[in-house]
Amino acid sequence: MKKLLKILLGVLLCVVVTAALGIGWLTATEYRPEPAETAGVEGSAEKLDAVSEIRILTWNIGYAGLGEGSDFFMDGGKNVKSADRATVEKYISGISDFVRESDADVVLLQEVDRASSRTYDIDETEFFDGVKAYAPNFLCKFVPYPVPPIGRVDSGLLTVSQNEIDSAQRLALHCPFDWPVRIANLKRCLLVSYLPIEGSDRQLVLVNCHLEAYDSGEGKIAQTKQLREFIESEYRKGNYVITGGDFNQCFPSALTAYPNTHEELWLPGELDDDLLPEGFEFKYDLSVPTCRLLNQPYDESDEVNTQHYVIDGFIVSPNVEAVSVETVDLGFENSDHNPVMLTVRLK
Repeated sequence: MKKLLKILLGVLLCVVVTAALGIGWLTATEYRPEPAETAGVEGSAEKLDAVSEIRILTWNIGYAGLGEGSDFFMDGGKNVKSADRATVEKYISGISDFVRESDADVVLLQEVDRASSRTYDIDETEFFDGVKAYAPNFLCKFVPYPVPPIGRVDSGLLTVSQNEIDSAQRLALHCPFDWPVRIANLKRCLLVSYLPIEGSDRQLVLVNCHLEAYDSGEGKIAQTKQLREFIESEYRKGNYVITGGDFNQCFPSALTAYPNTHEELWLPGELDDDLLPEGFEFKYDLSVPTCRLLNQPYDESDEVNTQHYVIDGFIVSPNVEAVSVETVDLGFENSDHNPVMLTVRLK
């Protein structure tokens, strides 16, 4: 009995020491971005023509691992790595083919992996053509949960433009998590791209965003406030400002169109027009859901267990005229989100 007790205590001690060393290593290697950092810009192109209509696409591509056959443990599903390598390659090829055929002038992508275990080290940024700006929002050498663990993650926001990007910035957003949860979690940000306009001293400021998802709500509120303050400041400089992305919050009236019947699983926040600076407007489409819950592989016919949301869309400044906005129904084939296309004119 004493021998068994010693063995058990020895195993427990090993587990405790290993966990302590792991947490110490993750703390030492934690991604700690500055409040504002320069984001690298690759490629060159002609300046934007202010006379023409501009087509802007936003899409959370779910790191090409969350297509129609996937579920995810954080949404009530079972899987951590939801796709094998061949499936990831299929998803990213389908995503990039659609982007190429969409004829968008600018594409704002979220959850784009560069060197992650979950996507087999595939650099997904290489599948998109144009002038590129990238900002990481999830860098961790090893995410130790759940079982089996997520592993190494290198993921972020990607903006791809067919016109010149003069410069880009990564602006850090409030992180609602404390140590030690913080060390292996996302560090949300805004990816801000400045596009020069032919014959004008104004710029088109494009904000690519992916706000907090799995928090108590405080993080989304704080990050939305930061976003509001930033876009208002850029508009006051005389610039045109367009924000697009995954807000992880339902747009006004979206809960009426798609009631949340799975409150025991994931709950998005709610956006209200009062959150915007004066004259700014939300632009979104309620006719098609932009996101699905990953509690199970997608089955549109299963109305009881399938939950839809409208959490992807845009914010435009008063000097931007929205011509149209459309969510493209792709049946969640290659991602748990549908792309949203906004067409605008600059006033």
